[in-house]
Amino acid sequence: MISLTSPVETRAHGWPAGVKLALLCAATVVLFAVQDLALHAGFLLVTTLLYALPGLAFLRAGAGRLWVLWPFVVLILLWHLLTGDGPAGLLIVLRMITAVALANLVTMTTGLTDMMGVVRWLTTPLRWMGIGTQGIELAMALVIRFTPVLAAKGQALVLAWRARSVRRPGWRVIVPFAVTAIDDAEHVAEALRARGGI
Repeated sequence: MISLTSPVETRAHGWPAGVKLALLCAATVVLFAVQDLALHAGFLLVTTLLYALPGLAFLRAGAGRLWVLWPFVVLILLWHLLTGDGPAGLLIVLRMITAVALANLVTMTTGLTDMMGVVRWLTTPLRWMGIGTQGIELAMALVIRFTPVLAAKGQALVLAWRARSVRRPGWRVIVPFAVTAIDDAEHVAEALRARGGI
C-alpha cells in the first residue's frame, strides 16, 4: 500500500485534520450553492494557487493525481455540447475539478492516522450506544489506501493490453481488473486474520 500524503512538507501538514476536513465540507457546500460560471473559474484559480504555493514539486504531484479525471471531463463536456447546454457542462466540470482538487489537497497534507482520529471522534456517539466502530474506521482507511493502488493496477492492465494488441482495451480489462481487486482483498483479509482481525 502507498501513502497519499505528499512528501513535500507544507504549512498545512501541521493543521489539525478536523479543521481541514471542516473547511473542505464548507468549501464543498459553497461550490454546490454557487451557480455563477465566473465565480467557479475563480474558485479553480484559487485552488491552483494553493497547490502552487508549496512549490513546483507539490503542484506536479497534485496535478498528477487529478489527471484521472480527464475521461469524466471529456464525457461531461461532450454530452452537454451535444445537448446544446455547453455552459452547464462547463459549470459541472469546474465544480467537479475544484471539489476533487480540494479533497486531494486535504489528503496530501493529512496523515491517514490523523484522518482516522477524526472519524473515531465523529463516531463517538455510536460507541456510547454500544455500537463497535472499529469496522467503520478500518473500512475508511482501506478505501483511502487502496483507491490509488487499484487505479495504478488498472493503468498497468491497460498498458499491458496495449503492448499486446492494436485494439482498444475497453471492457476487456474489466474481468482481469475485478480478479486483481478480489485477489488483493483476499490478501488483506488473510493479513487481518493473521493479526487477530477486529
